[in-house]
Amino acid sequence: MARALELAAHGLTSTQPNPRVGCVFVRDGRIVAEGWHEHAGGPHAEVMALARAVDTVAGATAYVTLEPCNHHGKTPPCSEALINAGVVRVVYAVADPNPLVNGSGARRLREAGIQVQAGLLEEAATELNAGFIKRMRHGRPLVRLKLAMSLDGRTALSDGRSKWISSEAARQDVQYWRARSSAVLTGIGTVLADDPMLSVRNPATSVRQPLRVILDRDLRTPPAARLFDGAVSEGVWIFTASSDRSRSAALAARGARLERTDGDLAQVLTRLGSAGVNELLVEAGATLAGAFVAQQCVDELLLYVAPMMLGDRARGLLNLPEPLSLAQARRFAIFESVAVGADLRIRLRVEG
Repeated sequence: MARALELAAHGLTSTQPNPRVGCVFVRDGRIVAEGWHEHAGGPHAEVMALARAVDTVAGATAYVTLEPCNHHGKTPPCSEALINAGVVRVVYAVADPNPLVNGSGARRLREAGIQVQAGLLEEAATELNAGFIKRMRHGRPLVRLKLAMSLDGRTALSDGRSKWISSEAARQDVQYWRARSSAVLTGIGTVLADDPMLSVRNPATSVRQPLRVILDRDLRTPPAARLFDGAVSEGVWIFTASSDRSRSAALAARGARLERTDGDLAQVLTRLGSAGVNELLVEAGATLAGAFVAQQCVDELLLYVAPMMLGDRARGLLNLPEPLSLAQARRFAIFESVAVGADLRIRLRVEG
């Protein structure tokens, strides 16, 4: 199963909106086939492994990181492929919460006389597909808020200069997180101040670009903004409260999809979830980032800490109201801490 999880990770940047899945067939104590789901619309992990088998899988055990599907989508059911292949046992790490599966895959295998076991390395398999699982259970993507700060919690000098607080290694690391995300979201303030592309610029990652999402209440996004440029413009959604027809037409001509919103972040996340967004990376300024935290819309903080101090007049990390007491402070639990170049990358989740 550890090998199956390793294979599943090959699809980390390419399977959106599908889950990342790996599969290994073992017979007589040796691996006879292995594969992973490479991209949406392509063969699932079980079928890929069967196509690459170096020996018959009849009588084998299949180790799969996610419960085999049991429905016709863009591909036939994997449960039937396993039955037809003659496997005698299927072990999967975590149940598939997709309502089209959700236990029916395991049930179909058992009905065919195949021994089925679940829960092996479940925690690791759940982590690999945390965004997909959250979307299937709650209709929203996993929200990862990326932040970069100095040791004293500052993001820029008092005049707004911030290039570069984090190291080159840290900025390259962010490219990896963009590549594995279904969408990258920012606010109009960042668009006007930095004119970001919000694209993946690391050639080592998949060529798939994430959806770009802009929160722009008054529709101030310039049609000439770089996020619309050339090959990187594979999808831009703008959430707005404006009904300005001329601005809407100009942005639509650049390929933008305009979505009406009253500023409710939960509503935005639900719409993105319905569009198949599994993991959302938020790269925003202190006001929007603070709103995500204040409205309890953040699942994970991706925090880069640079070994420098900027002083008490420099700009702070988040705009948040002060709690009435320390007991009411919003708390996070650290679950990963890694050195990235000269900086420290810390991942945190809401406590509990």
